[in-house]
Amino acid sequence: MVDSINNIKQYNYNTVANINCSGKKNATCFSGVPVSNPTNSVPFSSANRVINKRTELSSSEEKQKYTEVLKLLDKNTKKQLELLLKGGILLNSESNDHSTVLDNLYKMATTPRAEGLSNVGILKDTIATISYPFVITQQFGDIPQAYRKSALSANTVGETNLVTRFKKAQDIDVEHSGTCVAASIEFNLAEKMPAEFARFAEGLSSPSMSIQKEIKLRNLADNALDAIWLLNAFEIPFEANNFDNALLTFAPDKNAIIRAQIQTTDKDPLERSPLDVLMQSTFMQVGSQQSYNSLTDKRKGKFNQNDKGLIEFEKTFTESVVEDKSKLSVTYQTVDDNARLVGYETDFDTMKKHLLKALDMGENVIIGYTQTDQNNIIINGHEITIIGYRYNPDGKLVFICNDTDDNLSKPVEYSEDYLLPKIHHAALPESIVAGDLTVTPNWVEGLNIYKDLKNRAQ
Repeated sequence: MVDSINNIKQYNYNTVANINCSGKKNATCFSGVPVSNPTNSVPFSSANRVINKRTELSSSEEKQKYTEVLKLLDKNTKKQLELLLKGGILLNSESNDHSTVLDNLYKMATTPRAEGLSNVGILKDTIATISYPFVITQQFGDIPQAYRKSALSANTVGETNLVTRFKKAQDIDVEHSGTCVAASIEFNLAEKMPAEFARFAEGLSSPSMSIQKEIKLRNLADNALDAIWLLNAFEIPFEANNFDNALLTFAPDKNAIIRAQIQTTDKDPLERSPLDVLMQSTFMQVGSQQSYNSLTDKRKGKFNQNDKGLIEFEKTFTESVVEDKSKLSVTYQTVDDNARLVGYETDFDTMKKHLLKALDMGENVIIGYTQTDQNNIIINGHEITIIGYRYNPDGKLVFICNDTDDNLSKPVEYSEDYLLPKIHHAALPESIVAGDLTVTPNWVEGLNIYKDLKNRAQ
């Protein structure tokens, strides 16, 4: 079983980018078919999102911060802020440095933002996203004429070949995004860890355009040296002064600021917010070994020969360091060397058991699912997030999901009969799959991939 999983992953690096979002609308990035109107199916309640919640401002400092933030907000955003307070989210401090959502909103309101970004804009985007994470989208915006010269210059800097310069000039007009993994991680952070999301939002939009996070090395690998190998392999800046923890620095790519500035002044409906740009660029940088380019939505990196999206191994690493949780990428589909779906690594009841256990533990589950042609050849893949489930009157299971590429700012539903056969992989806690499947640890998978690609290049 392990060999077949490895073969799937190795093959897909050169073909379908390991069942990943490669940016072809209605092809690689597809939204599926909701089985019912989801509007009333998921009461998105703050009571389901935080624990040990505090709903009243208890100090003069908190009251002062709240007042300062409130001054900058319009009527609708003021209402959102009030609901965050009443729902226990505003004073939640489950962030890496124990700062609250309010602490970080106050910083956004009272300290400078990165060049071309608006204090009020970032503040409103952060409040809106934490209030209702379904507004997150991966849809790129166009580049208006006023920004075109600077965007072209940034994307062709140092390039003297005229043919290459012409091609790079065309690349900045991104029609379909490959950031479905990054957008799903952004959604998960906003929905499950609002204080940490606010801390990221503040840091990434600040003049330094970066944020530091201390993680536990054991959440990357059982052995600290293996965890450090992973950090080095992904080229993420870090300091490790012991064998327990590491201090990581997260930052968007250098061209993200141009996209964020454009969305600050020229955002159209259904396009990404400036905050979406910064978050998704940062997570793409982490997964692509610091090789992402926000202007073209393309990446390089040592683990993936496809220039769009993140592969399964890269996705798992990014989820693990952003959430500081141990995640395993569990592969369910069996695919031959011709990218043909030929079977499954386990039965659907076991797959369903894994997903429901994770959801019952309070985890969202980011999955990669596939689309096949009439010959069962996998032609496309996409990442979405399963956030809950319910049962129909007939006893059939329905999964409640978020899709950042369906132009719907609300959850969608998929029946188990529709979704389970399409799931290629899912990020799950190791304890859930123990005894059912043998899964290769993330660092072992990465080392095998690196060696294989290096041998092919010789």
